[in-house]
Amino acid sequence: MLVTQVKREEGQGVGLVKHWTEGVDVDQKTIEQAMNVAKLPFIHKHVALMPDCHLGKGATIGSVIPTKKAIIPAAVGVDLGCGMMAAKLNLNASQLPDSLKNVRSSIESMVPVGNGRGGSHRETSTASLNKWRMIVDDFETIVDRHPKLKPSRNPVEQMGTLGGGNHFIEICLDESENVWVMLHSGSRGIGNKIGMYFISLAKEEMRKFHINLPDRDLSYLPEGSEYFDDYWLAVKWAQEYAFKNRELMMKSILVSLEKSLKLPIRVVEKEINCHHNYVSLENHYGENVYVTRKGAIRARKDELGIIPGSMGTKSYIVRGKGSVESFHSCSHGAGRAMSRTEAKRRFTVEDHVKATEGIECRKDGGVIDETPAAYKDIDAVMLAQSDLIEPVTRLRQVVCVKG
Repeated sequence: MLVTQVKREEGQGVGLVKHWTEGVDVDQKTIEQAMNVAKLPFIHKHVALMPDCHLGKGATIGSVIPTKKAIIPAAVGVDLGCGMMAAKLNLNASQLPDSLKNVRSSIESMVPVGNGRGGSHRETSTASLNKWRMIVDDFETIVDRHPKLKPSRNPVEQMGTLGGGNHFIEICLDESENVWVMLHSGSRGIGNKIGMYFISLAKEEMRKFHINLPDRDLSYLPEGSEYFDDYWLAVKWAQEYAFKNRELMMKSILVSLEKSLKLPIRVVEKEINCHHNYVSLENHYGENVYVTRKGAIRARKDELGIIPGSMGTKSYIVRGKGSVESFHSCSHGAGRAMSRTEAKRRFTVEDHVKATEGIECRKDGGVIDETPAAYKDIDAVMLAQSDLIEPVTRLRQVVCVKG
């Protein structure tokens, strides 16, 4: 673990960034961005930087930000509750067909992918409606208080859908050739709307009270302020929406596998479902604080989590070691090595085809920004955080569905 110090404003002492990045390439701008966050007077102890860190909006992706009596909405982000889900199935690699094209097609037909209307159900399922009924009351309360959050279409239409960007569904094999399903998604359009809305309100609050910050995207909402309670309710709701969204997709994927493989499918171990873009109230160093994990997962002692690699590299099921200094956290993936624009400039479809050889997935220009070489070395990332987690299961993809 490395430690960087930064001076806070006069009289506010020293800010600290503790980073688990040894052996991983991290650019100086990323470190400087984390230091900007550490300067804030309400940071509790220090900012923890994970080995998959890279530049984000306001706050660094791959950082853990503990705050006392305040939350930074842009640090929590706009894909509220984005995270991973994984399940081990009662299948072995020997039961899969030689060609997995129909398996991928079946998943794509069951789970809407992409952004906008393309990522919505044409007909809302009974399962989606049942999940929606569990959380609709808080949503209606939020919209009553903030009519601008009323969406153009009911968010239930996007429950059980994947989205776009780096969201994915994968069929994987572990070291014993057991079949797993792994997926990555969040709170879809409504989470984005909530995130953007409260980021804007936080910036207005800073202007109103003439609060100067190293970056406007570090605008915050203090406890007791006009919008804090409503944001706290809204962000918790969106995180629950994201959690249930992943549950619905997992059920749909299992149905699609039964149809394409003509085999009974069941989950044989407890599913893992974890956020990696979220905020929660936790106790650290004897104090209750808001912990924002912006591209990081919780890794309490013996808690299971998921660290994906990329479209063509291995992923891991991990067990937390309960590190106090990382606020019980670890990385949420390999982390981007370059921007999407740079990946599109640098790599060709031929490069991508070679990098994903043997994997049933999209091999076209639309996913070049997600090609494996656009991400950091997952082995280096895992080694850098060996005191935070231990690998339990190593997974390799055989099917990848991209949003």
